[in-house]
Amino acid sequence: MAADDAGATLSGLGEFAVIDRLVAGRTQPPIVSVGPGDDAAVVAAADGRTVVCTDMLVEKRHFRLDWSSPYDIGRKAIAQNAADIEAMGARSTAFVVGFGAPADSPVAGAVELADGMWHEAGLMGAGIVGGDMVAAPQWVISVAALGDLGGREPVRRGGARRGDSVAVAGVLGRSAAGYALWRSGIGGFDDIRRGHLVPEPPYGQGAAAAQAGASAMTDVSDGLLADLGHIATASGVHIDLTADALRADVAAVADAAAAAGVDAGQCVFGGGEDHALVATFPGPVPPGWRVIGTVAGDGAARVTVDGADWRGDPGWQSY
Repeated sequence: MAADDAGATLSGLGEFAVIDRLVAGRTQPPIVSVGPGDDAAVVAAADGRTVVCTDMLVEKRHFRLDWSSPYDIGRKAIAQNAADIEAMGARSTAFVVGFGAPADSPVAGAVELADGMWHEAGLMGAGIVGGDMVAAPQWVISVAALGDLGGREPVRRGGARRGDSVAVAGVLGRSAAGYALWRSGIGGFDDIRRGHLVPEPPYGQGAAAAQAGASAMTDVSDGLLADLGHIATASGVHIDLTADALRADVAAVADAAAAAGVDAGQCVFGGGEDHALVATFPGPVPPGWRVIGTVAGDGAARVTVDGADWRGDPGWQSY
């Protein structure tokens, strides 16, 4: 951003001048033939199909500006959408962003937000190809993500079958434990507190799972049990997790959870926003995945832990 704009606000600089600042110097990936600057972008879909998802973040509901930098919020906004693309067995190619903020918000914050988005998109070779800005009473970020299946069939939630292994790629429980630390005002545990601010989906593992024959897949956004519940319902199966297989995850957040006065097991089994991937496999799981349970039977859709119902909260609900 130019030095003379350092103290500028969104309304002071104006919508189109702000947009010029946000897109200046960005390099689009080769699949983008028309980027920001026209009424719409043009993105190639070599597969002939496009995977599409969208998600929103609302200030004080999904992030806090006194906890997170705009850069971290930008990374989180892209990551949680990219995880949904990964969960279909695809690779993210492009993102479209809508941004609402008070008129007196500093331009510097919007530029920092865009920088975080571009950093995260660059981790998977994708670009930010367009979007919109609007005045709003608080920060609101809406992201639409596009993805490429690479010729593979999408991995949906309804394909799990009895006898499949249940496996996970990525970390569990960090975001929930980190949130408890932030909410309690407890310092230290820097990696875990940062895990709440900036999730790290296992990019590339969605496609790896699809290539390995995954029968069903989702990302852990609401909670491991809650999201596996979606697979169980769509597939009409009973999924049983093995607590011992998740012992290391519980141990990894145990000290932080104890400091914040929350249960470490609840963080792992019911905590969301880590955006790990969880899938079912009829055969061997690929490298980077670890088995945590099995599809135990057909019929009534349910998820259990060592054969018993989980006594805690299975996960997040928006309402």
